[in-house]
Amino acid sequence: MLKSPESHQAVTNLKSYLRLFSILLSLGAALSTLLLWAAPAQNQSFHGAPASARAMKNPYAGQSPEAGRASYQNHCAKCHGVSGEGTGNIPSLVTGGSQSVTDGELFWYLTKGDVANGMPAWNSLAAQDRWEIVRFIRLLGHSQPGSPRVDPPAADADAAAGSPPPQPPFTDYRHEKPGLFRKITLADLPAPFATESAGNGPQVVPRPESAWPQVPLGFKVEIYAADLDNPRLIRTAPNGDIFVAESRPGDIRVFRGITSDAKPEKSEVFASGLTRPFGIAFYPPGPDPQWVYIGDTDAVLRFPYRNGDLQARGPSEHLADLPHGRRGHWTRDIRFAPDGEKMFVSVGSASNIDDPDTHPDEKDRADVLEFNPDGSDMRIYAYGIRNCVGMAINPITHDLWCSVNERDALGDNLVPDYITHVQEGGFYGWPWWYMGNHQDPRLEGKHPELKGKVITPDVILNPHNASLEMTFYEGKQFPVEYRGDIFACEHGSWNRSVRVGYELIRVPMHHTGEASNEYEDFMTGFVVDNGHVWGRPVGVTAAPDGALLVTDDGSDSIWRISYTGK
Repeated sequence: MLKSPESHQAVTNLKSYLRLFSILLSLGAALSTLLLWAAPAQNQSFHGAPASARAMKNPYAGQSPEAGRASYQNHCAKCHGVSGEGTGNIPSLVTGGSQSVTDGELFWYLTKGDVANGMPAWNSLAAQDRWEIVRFIRLLGHSQPGSPRVDPPAADADAAAGSPPPQPPFTDYRHEKPGLFRKITLADLPAPFATESAGNGPQVVPRPESAWPQVPLGFKVEIYAADLDNPRLIRTAPNGDIFVAESRPGDIRVFRGITSDAKPEKSEVFASGLTRPFGIAFYPPGPDPQWVYIGDTDAVLRFPYRNGDLQARGPSEHLADLPHGRRGHWTRDIRFAPDGEKMFVSVGSASNIDDPDTHPDEKDRADVLEFNPDGSDMRIYAYGIRNCVGMAINPITHDLWCSVNERDALGDNLVPDYITHVQEGGFYGWPWWYMGNHQDPRLEGKHPELKGKVITPDVILNPHNASLEMTFYEGKQFPVEYRGDIFACEHGSWNRSVRVGYELIRVPMHHTGEASNEYEDFMTGFVVDNGHVWGRPVGVTAAPDGALLVTDDGSDSIWRISYTGK
């Protein structure tokens, strides 16, 4: 049945576990299996693998896991990363479903693939090679986060050196430069499959000695904080403290103040033991919040809070279950309406283009959900938004806006990511349509009644940019023409032959609260070559002094952008 804002109800935690328990009983599962399935990374069925696959044993299980390293590097690392960390829509192999299913299910999936969701079938590889890759993936599961990174390649190793320049208005990392403006329209979109779908995930390397983020004249960049662990979303508290989600270890960290050398005066862990936290919001809106809300991957939590708290003053309160983040997009952002009456929560899709009509995992996903502040009365506020990673409230119009990752595997220049205001009840296309009346050929003929109902976003970005957190600049340090503009982090592509993104962009709002579908490269310089990067911007917020703070989970740093006028 087609999802609609009116046809969904929240599923309670108790009902979810009762349903899961009944399934396990019907399968005759043992208690140990129940415990495994309750782990965050497990799915009821691993990409539709049959029961016969689960029972398959790895004939090479007794040999060293290293035996599969070469095959993994040749066939898997380009997308999943050298250390299996994953990126964008490419899942991690270090944690998640790959580590909580049987060897047989992994072997089955390697063999069959899922081309529509970007996973090729590797049945052309010898069976021994596939089994050895499975064995090596087990080794990745025992790797520690932050494993040593390889040295950057020599400059002449740029795999894209022989590639022709991009066809305007599209671009790539070779042509991104602070101060350049871009505008992509619907008329610029190519046909699906105009180019082959690429698997070009980045290998993160240490920052080369001569590399530094580049910004427009009059601005400078400094390191505010370093040696963090997977810093993701960043938000400024009403009292000026800086809250950062370190998602991999499950921590929320607080920074306070700034020293003469642009470093924080204090740093404390506000809360720990969370499950891939991302969204952070303060409630009620205004200068005196009483709670910090956290978007965990499976739930909305809140901690009691008073201005100035560096550590939570009490345990978390569980307010609402969210569609599970065990597969697909796991980030969950939170924002409140300006009057505090409603809470918005973004939930990305579980897949690239799985049809929600036939895939129960997509229920209440690819949506912006609305709740009361106590977690009650969930409904779908807007839908068909594949992955609204970051949300913000427009300070002039008070509309909700979001920064969106669109779908993959239609070619280098489809489908564009975007930034847009979110209309109540609005439909944004996923998975059947995109960018107005363009139907995804992989779901051709589905839901013709939706043609003409797809909202075209306000700002069309370069495809596969991986647009993450956004903020409206309300500081007073930058020149007045920046007031009210959007800044957004582009984490960087994996599904593009020549990479794009890996930057901070600016969307001019012209002091009107409305965008004109153009954006500016603002902070660039994180790409070494077409195979290697040293930084990946994720989150952005304005500090109390008006400087911008940008999290980077490539270098595990926070960058500070200030205006000098020089």
